Amino acid sequence: METASVNRKELFLRACRGEVLPRVPVWMMRQAGRYLPEYRQIRAKHAFLEVCKTPELAVEVSLQPFRRLGVDAVIVFSDILILAEAMGLPLELGDAGPNLPNPVRSKADVDRLKIFDPELETGFLPEAVRRIVKSVGPEVPVLGFAGAPWTLACYMVEGRAKEGFATVKSFLYHQPKTFRHLLHRIAQATIPYLQAQIAAGATAVQLFDTWCGELNLRDYEDFALPAVQEITAALDGSVPVIYYTKASQHLLPAAARSGANVLSVDWRMDLAEIRKTLGPKIALQGNVDPAVLLAPPDKIRDVTLATISALAGRGHILNLGHGILQHTPVENAQLFIETGQRALIQHVRPVAQAR
Repeated sequence: METASVNRKELFLRACRGEVLPRVPVWMMRQAGRYLPEYRQIRAKHAFLEVCKTPELAVEVSLQPFRRLGVDAVIVFSDILILAEAMGLPLELGDAGPNLPNPVRSKADVDRLKIFDPELETGFLPEAVRRIVKSVGPEVPVLGFAGAPWTLACYMVEGRAKEGFATVKSFLYHQPKTFRHLLHRIAQATIPYLQAQIAAGATAVQLFDTWCGELNLRDYEDFALPAVQEITAALDGSVPVIYYTKASQHLLPAAARSGANVLSVDWRMDLAEIRKTLGPKIALQGNVDPAVLLAPPDKIRDVTLATISALAGRGHILNLGHGILQHTPVENAQLFIETGQRALIQHVRPVAQAR
């Protein structure tokens, strides 16, 4: 693996700054998960939320993909709905997905949400970050994260993920002032939550806006985007911010105004076209289809190299376009990571040939 002489943290930070790289850094969303047998062994004994809230368990599963695959960044193991629970919503979280049995549906519900002290209410998370940082040392980036306000609001209002998100959109249209207040309140809770992770040693943080693609451009600009901008403005460049959006091709020029240093995009978009549209000032992360990791080895190599060559190593963090799928063979994940790390930029084939 072409990593022995590479300072992973500096490589990652250079990518976030949009610089030309000798090779791209590579990690995977949901890289600590059920495709790894060692993770399944821990989950056989411990519930999901127990793992999230027990620092020694969270550290162990966070480090598993680093030990097994040699990824270039370690993201702390947690869940975006930890913040919703800390704001006062009961949370049930298992393999069947999240459930918030007391959803937010009114102004009174919004007013009851707490702005909490992250070290007191969710101290297990910054503690896990501190332990990971100590374990991997100064040359490996450790990533913190949170859900973006719109995506978190989707769960908090619906109670669970639902196709179309009719309830949350109805709330938005019928009570726009109250809904903006909900997004503001989530943002105000998210800022110290991320700052605690940064103070614990996180090299960068990622905001997950998985459901922003459900919005049209006008509603995104009127509601979701200002709440993200509120967070990035408060973090004030203390560390790079990565902003992940899904199914968001119609939103990208607006998302580029989020204040994030890096836009993370799904596999539906062409990275070269995004760079052409947005220019070089914002770095990009992604965007291999997670299903490609179920393909034969040659296909995995070709798609990985084509993805790298699309940006020629400038301001690019190689990743999947969404989380790794549960039934991905470990050797395929390994091939993706190693192909990315071994692809020195000057040796990557042109896109047309790589495909």
